[in-house]
Amino acid sequence: MLRIDTSNPAARVAESVRRQVAFRENGPRDPEALREDIRVSLTDLGKASKPRSNDDIDESDLPDGIKELLKMIRELKAQIAERQAELEAIAADQGLDEEARLQRLDEVRAQLESLRSALSSANLNLARMMRESNLSEEQSIEVGRLLMA
Repeated sequence: MLRIDTSNPAARVAESVRRQVAFRENGPRDPEALREDIRVSLTDLGKASKPRSNDDIDESDLPDGIKELLKMIRELKAQIAERQAELEAIAADQGLDEEARLQRLDEVRAQLESLRSALSSANLNLARMMRESNLSEEQSIEVGRLLMA
């Protein structure tokens, strides 16, 4: 029996896909409807992964440039989570032929690599900007807290 940890968003999407595949195997279902279900799940995951607002960043006592980088980092992290979930969903989709699955997996992996590269650059820029801004100890702690939120 397959056990999936449903405590994280990617696992919930994978579980949803597994249920959809099982339903399709046990009863008639339009394949396009399944793909639409997956697309909706990923969209919902993307919304759930993104911070509801950046009010905590806006209200912080940090320079504007650092605030913007923090927002960008949050957005990149959310996009990475969404692409990872999409990767899992594609891998689990038994409705795709092998060639289409491999092609789509390659596309999403390339997107993930670009997003990870952008996140790395944003983190480096944040570190540089923090050094140049001569932040107080409290401000530095605040940046760390906002990065983890």
